[in-house]
Amino acid sequence: MSPIDLRNPGRSIHVGVILFNSVTEHLDIAPAGYFSTLSKDFLDHAPPELLPEEFKPLALDIVYHWVTEDGKTPATLTGNLKVLPTDSFETCPTLDIVLIGALVGQYQVSETEKAFLRKAYEDSTALLLVCGGFQPALAAGLLEGKTATAPRPILSTVKKLAPGVNWVEKRYVRDGKIWTTGSLLNGLDMVAAFGRETWGGKRFLVDDFVPEGAWPDRDVDYKDAAEWKI
Repeated sequence: MSPIDLRNPGRSIHVGVILFNSVTEHLDIAPAGYFSTLSKDFLDHAPPELLPEEFKPLALDIVYHWVTEDGKTPATLTGNLKVLPTDSFETCPTLDIVLIGALVGQYQVSETEKAFLRKAYEDSTALLLVCGGFQPALAAGLLEGKTATAPRPILSTVKKLAPGVNWVEKRYVRDGKIWTTGSLLNGLDMVAAFGRETWGGKRFLVDDFVPEGAWPDRDVDYKDAAEWKI
């Protein structure tokens, strides 16, 4: 199945969060909730003071997938949270939007995980890598020759470890269908920018409704933040 036009999908949009056999930073995958704010499941029940009735037909049909290798074992997040998977690597359908968060510690992504990630990337329209979520994609060879960013404290290190990537110091950056971010909370900046680019415009939910949620629109070059010092 080829990637769809997310603005005019003609079917359900499949959003997938890939959870590896490690511990995932739960704030990194929180930006997945952005798509809920545009979804039929959420907006069909919105009161008129929140969303006028004429906007409801614009809602997107979003289907979520929480994907682990075996599709059975609950995935572990920081804060002692657990996620019940909906799909395994074998049963997962084509994902249109893929989101990955940072893995805790020095976890080495397995060859099985790399293979699934490569397939998900090829089939998808967007691969969203939050904070250290770039590492599985880097290990799978997906960032080679790309422009990407990473958390500011480790940028100098990753430049040496992966010289085939054009590393830049930004809150988020897009290269083709790969989006990377700086530190964990920049995932919110990134997904808001992704939404504006994908679904923005007059009479569309992103411009008319999502601002009510006060999603961040901070300077992509950190001009509003202090200079990083070790």
